[in-house]
Amino acid sequence: MTKNILVALPLTDELQTRLRAAVPSFAYRFTTLETATLEEILWADAILGNVPVELIRQNDHLEWFQSNFAGPDPYLAPGVLPPDCAVTNATGAYGLAISEWMLGMWLALIKDLLLYRDRQTARRWDPITRPVRSIAGARVLCVGMGDIGSSFARRAHALGAEVVGVRRHAADCPPYCLRVVGTDKLDEELPTADLIALSLPGTPETDHLFNAARLAKCKPGAILLNVGRGTAVDSDALAAAIQNGTLYGAALDVTDPEPLPPEHPLWGLETVLITPHISGRFSLPRTLENIVGIFAHNLRRYAAGQTLDNQMSRTTHYVSADTPGQRLVCEP
Repeated sequence: MTKNILVALPLTDELQTRLRAAVPSFAYRFTTLETATLEEILWADAILGNVPVELIRQNDHLEWFQSNFAGPDPYLAPGVLPPDCAVTNATGAYGLAISEWMLGMWLALIKDLLLYRDRQTARRWDPITRPVRSIAGARVLCVGMGDIGSSFARRAHALGAEVVGVRRHAADCPPYCLRVVGTDKLDEELPTADLIALSLPGTPETDHLFNAARLAKCKPGAILLNVGRGTAVDSDALAAAIQNGTLYGAALDVTDPEPLPPEHPLWGLETVLITPHISGRFSLPRTLENIVGIFAHNLRRYAAGQTLDNQMSRTTHYVSADTPGQRLVCEP
């Protein structure tokens, strides 16, 4: 059996060889997200990489689409992919990179590191007199306990934080959490959380989950991190909550809208850190290696006619028990 495999990611020769070796009988073409052509996309039976939606929707025989993201929302919309096309994501690839971004931002905020950077730029040698905080003993609320949320929860626990997980439904509690509750218990947990870490997909249920009313339930002085989808947070309400002192600050790698307009008040708040959706890109080489590993694993299953792992539900936008296959983990 021969299948045409299009890979639209910036792979090294070594990674290309690794993919070819997974199933040598397949035909492979390698391109990038920016240079992929319609001819290449129409040639493919399977595609790795988030090629333009307007091009991929023209392939009516595509059998498998492997996203290079954990949340490929535009590709799950009706009419983009053939109804029988399997959709797999990169769950398992980004936990390391994004959880370390989250730790770095959290430390920068609680230790005033960015404020000291501002003083360095101004050549000022004077201390900030307010007290700083510690990770040890802090209560962390991880809203979303997939690969990214769980990776961050493990790291926060290792540094001495108390971690509570929030999932769509209550689940067994891993050793690095105090408990794992369903979203129906979210409001009960917010008043004790020093840090709220969001790693949620973009679904109707998560849209503006953190609106003005919910932000008002947070512990005074809490910090919010968001690395999932910007739509989970009402940006105007978040800015107001920080300005009025309900929250201390926030670190955002995603915003709503995205990019955040230059006139938005969040830009001007000294306890808000904003990055342009880069926490999970390929600046950490391990991330791209993880994606290739996931794809190679599924290539072998594809060739054998087996169920693919990391399959996404087009209705829930999750990889979970109600989708075929298993969820892969790329880090210990």
